[in-house]
Amino acid sequence: MPKLSRVPKDRRYDEKEAAAALGISVARLHEVLDQHIFTMGNPRPQSLHFTSNDLLLLGYWCNGPRSGTHEVITMPKRK
Repeated sequence: MPKLSRVPKDRRYDEKEAAAALGISVARLHEVLDQHIFTMGNPRPQSLHFTSNDLLLLGYWCNGPRSGTHEVITMPKRK
């Protein structure tokens, strides 16, 4: 994922801008949204806007582990 520069908190990204910032296609962005957000039959709206915080989470989902695990941080085993 390209390094995001510091932007004002109220900065909003449309789908094309968000996909470009994440280094993915809009189609891949839609796949990630459908997999993690718009589940259980909830349709994706025609137009979406994202904040920089949204891009952080989307970036994790795009580049995170693909093994089916939902762990964000692996904790060491206790001795």
